[in-house]
Amino acid sequence: MAEKLSFEQAIVRLEEIANLLERGETPIEQSLKLFEEGAALLKTCNQTLEKAEHKVSLLVKNSAGEPEAEPFDAE
Repeated sequence: MAEKLSFEQAIVRLEEIANLLERGETPIEQSLKLFEEGAALLKTCNQTLEKAEHKVSLLVKNSAGEPEAEPFDAE
């Protein structure tokens, strides 16, 4: 896949690939190419999510009961 897809477009393409592979109707060579494309898309999506996760801030209440930003901690 030569063009750069947005995160949402990549998810849609991953769903298409999964559906094609689940049907089991594609020849083995094409299935392997689809699997490779899906693996690359998955890696890209995971990297995008990791970057976004680092930027996310949670709003929490401070001791005065007012909201304040706190860095996101996934763990």
